[in-house]
Amino acid sequence: MGALLYLSRADVERLLDVDALLDALGKALVVFSSGTTSVPPRAGARVGDRGILGAMPGYVPGVALEVKLVSVFPANHARGLPSHQGLIAIFDEDTGAPVAVMDGTYITAIRTGGTAAVAARTLARKDASVLAILGAGVQGGSHLETFPRIRDFNEIRVASRDSDKARILAARHPRAVVAESFEAAVRGADVVACCTDAREPILRREWLKPGAHVSSVGGTWGPELDAETIASGRVFVEWRASATTPPPAGAVELQGLDPEGVTEVGEVLAGTRPGRLSNDEITIYKSTGHAVEDAAAARLVYDRARAEGVGISLVL
Repeated sequence: MGALLYLSRADVERLLDVDALLDALGKALVVFSSGTTSVPPRAGARVGDRGILGAMPGYVPGVALEVKLVSVFPANHARGLPSHQGLIAIFDEDTGAPVAVMDGTYITAIRTGGTAAVAARTLARKDASVLAILGAGVQGGSHLETFPRIRDFNEIRVASRDSDKARILAARHPRAVVAESFEAAVRGADVVACCTDAREPILRREWLKPGAHVSSVGGTWGPELDAETIASGRVFVEWRASATTPPPAGAVELQGLDPEGVTEVGEVLAGTRPGRLSNDEITIYKSTGHAVEDAAAARLVYDRARAEGVGISLVL
């Protein structure tokens, strides 16, 4: 067996170009929707009521054969630790030999916000100028990093159940301001990005303006969006089975929906199904996370590491 390349979190953060990632994520979603990938639903081992350890294998031809092991422990926030922690292993497509293992915590954070940004770039109104970010944790930061890359927002409102975290996050962007509540952030916003670990809805349909785009990446433990919002808009997803696969692989809010009534973002990007149909339409992107996103990000990191001679070579 050959050498295994080890890449730390510091390596991954330095090597992963966010703009290149957004392009790679869009391409990965298109490939997935074409039906040429092999991505089984993720499996999760529950650790009582404390958390989940998930396994997310995936094969994207020409990109990566990989698997991510990721733990989700919400109480880690109180310990000063990320709620999501993980690692990603890449294998040779021809021999199945492991070729690299890298930090998956940063990749999980940035690819989640990045994929949501790709969806917003496709689905939000072209004149969207006000962004609301609900949640000021890791995903709030990821969205603040990625969403301004897809629109030139005049105002970015940050709201959190922890006002100190909201102030800290808002200080990272010159156009960001702190909103006093989720409702205050949402009313009048063109794009609403929900990034919480809520176990009950933090968004109400009556707060949304006509034509708003709603993005939701939370909801591992319960619905982040209310049923009225889901019912009033057109729903877009990474994979259609998120409406038929039980949580934690599927989306809590989409259970029971007709899967043919939801559209994959990759289909919109490929032009095989329509995206936004009118300026007044509510569009909803509901994320569950997907292995093709990890594959796209890990490939970018691995290729650049090899080109620059970064990382530690290990022998198994």
